[in-house]
Amino acid sequence: MLPQSQKIVILLATFNGAEHIAEQLESFAAQTHQNWELVVSDDGSTDRTVEIVREFGRSVPQRINIVEGPKKEFWQNFLSLVRRTNPSDAELFAFSDQDDIWLPEKLETAAKWFVTGASNVPRLYFTRTTLIEQDGKSAGLSPLFRRRPSFQNALVQNIGGGNTMVMNRTAALLLAQLPSNVTLISHDWCAYQVVTGAGGTAFYDSAPSLRYRQHGRNLIGSNRGVRRRIARARAFANHRVKFWNDINIAMLNAIRGSLSEPALSALDNFAAARRSFLLKRIVLLWRSGVYRQHLLETAGLYLGALFGLL
Repeated sequence: MLPQSQKIVILLATFNGAEHIAEQLESFAAQTHQNWELVVSDDGSTDRTVEIVREFGRSVPQRINIVEGPKKEFWQNFLSLVRRTNPSDAELFAFSDQDDIWLPEKLETAAKWFVTGASNVPRLYFTRTTLIEQDGKSAGLSPLFRRRPSFQNALVQNIGGGNTMVMNRTAALLLAQLPSNVTLISHDWCAYQVVTGAGGTAFYDSAPSLRYRQHGRNLIGSNRGVRRRIARARAFANHRVKFWNDINIAMLNAIRGSLSEPALSALDNFAAARRSFLLKRIVLLWRSGVYRQHLLETAGLYLGALFGLL
């Protein structure tokens, strides 16, 4: 299948995004890959967000569909988009935030990667980002990750920004089958864990695909620099990491039937390590094979395990 023949459904979650959403929508229209449609799930905006989307819909030939969001956590809005969309309608699905600016080749570059592999295997594509301030001025790049994406990495670190993610139909079906009572930390971390856990492939593209706006309302920030390290240390100290692991393990156990044997082994060893006494804790953590992208951060995992903070 040629890249341009692949239909891509853009899944845009919105809430009071009128300040910047027009720029994001125009970046959709400027895509070199024009075989797309847009589904917008609005979580009860009280500004002009929905009106702006409707105006945009009248200016482009692509199909635009606006639906009512669940009005709960942000990740539930994104997950509701996956569940609402009929995966048989398209080959690929792209998550989108409401205040970024996509680079023109974003969808085309992703589509080219997907033609290189089997469509019956869950596949997930995500990229680095160019950071911008609220006024659009450049603020550098997101962290560069060098180790390969895998389930063992996904268990303890999310390296895939949801605003860059594109997935194939098989991956979308996996996410759509998550139990309705499941709780997530974030939709993107869940996608990274589920796709790799099911024996699928995740690909990290070091070339940025969008301009990621940084401001006070960002739900998930750029995660870089000294502030990142301080935030991570605090997350260990105040047991947030332990809470995140509780949530992620419960979610993965809810879909055990979809996970591969190697993923189940890693998951069970990691879960057992968290319950075990000191020496066994370290041995089981080693057996799980979990790692973060940087060696010092992986060492920090073991230090956290020593103090029972995983």
